Amino acid sequence: MAKDGSGRGGARPGAGRKPKALIEKISEGKTAEVLMEPAELEGADVPPVKDFLKSPQKSGRELVAEEVFNETYVWLKARGCEKLVTVQMVEQYAMSVSRWIQCEEIVSSTGFLAKHPTTGAAIASPYVSMSQSYMKQTNYCWMQIYQIVKENCSVEFQGNTPMDSTMERLLRARNGG
Repeated sequence: MAKDGSGRGGARPGAGRKPKALIEKISEGKTAEVLMEPAELEGADVPPVKDFLKSPQKSGRELVAEEVFNETYVWLKARGCEKLVTVQMVEQYAMSVSRWIQCEEIVSSTGFLAKHPTTGAAIASPYVSMSQSYMKQTNYCWMQIYQIVKENCSVEFQGNTPMDSTMERLLRARNGG
């Protein structure tokens, strides 16, 4: 409580110790409890990809959201966490990655500057800030997915994650394949 008697101040939300990964608790011999119980659902290897993740783009370039969705879902399934992460969360991540790549492609082809629509003076390209926004959203979505996997995966996992291959995907898109 603040000196003036108001309820301001105090601990910040999210401050304090972060929860340990499930695999760390198990390896230390501590009792471990899974935070989320998976729903009892039966499903295919990868759920069907929604149409908006495959829709044709005005630029004629291919949207990579379907590829990102499939890769991420297979990665989750290999760790036994596909029932813990909602399909909508994976779709949002896939679309964010795809839009970020689109913005980066435009910045690569047009440059960092644009022409002001009325004065004709040079201004910063709006695609640069759009790209930064999509990258921030992509990181946020990935951290949500990764936190669920970290807290609920009972086996240690190594190797590349779908987030690791995002830059590789961007470079492939720039080279045209």
